[in-house]
Amino acid sequence: MSVKLALLALLEQEPMYGYQLRAEFEARTGATWPLNVGQVYTTLARLERDGLVEGAGTDEEGHVNYRVTDAGRTEVATWFTTPVSRTQPPRDELAIKLALAVTVPGIDVGAVIQRQRSASMAALQDYTRLKRAGAAAAPQERVDLAWSLVLDSLVFSTEAEIRWLDHCEARVRRAAVEAAGARPTATDAAPRPGSPARAQEEVR
Repeated sequence: MSVKLALLALLEQEPMYGYQLRAEFEARTGATWPLNVGQVYTTLARLERDGLVEGAGTDEEGHVNYRVTDAGRTEVATWFTTPVSRTQPPRDELAIKLALAVTVPGIDVGAVIQRQRSASMAALQDYTRLKRAGAAAAPQERVDLAWSLVLDSLVFSTEAEIRWLDHCEARVRRAAVEAAGARPTATDAAPRPGSPARAQEEVR
């Protein structure tokens, strides 16, 4: 997620200071990705350095307002019209955990998957309750539509995660069965009657 570009997009509407930007961002995303106000001001300083925002004076309480520059508007327009790149997918802690779990001896991969599935199911239930509550509420402003879209994204991604966990469990079980089938047993190791090896033993 690009905090820089999100803040620029908000500043296109009107000049704001750091605390306002944080509040606007969290209101539109349902506080799904909380921002530290220090992070906001650090980002604003970088945007100002890069010529994408500029100071717009102070308010009565002494807050420094920022407004987007023409270069900043161009940056925002490019962001909205350019697809999000998938060439470098973000690090997925769960995928990394399972990749290591299947390669580290002594880890009960099935238990790891089951615990995660339970947690993901609980999260999905919470998201679904929020969706129902939103659907039951009276029609409100566009900010609620923004939060609803974020909530839809969370629901879809969690459903996909649960399906992926089911897939992982099936793959792990199949791999265990195949490994057990390929492992020679004491009976398999002994030459079968009529085999060349058994005939050689009998000659001896």
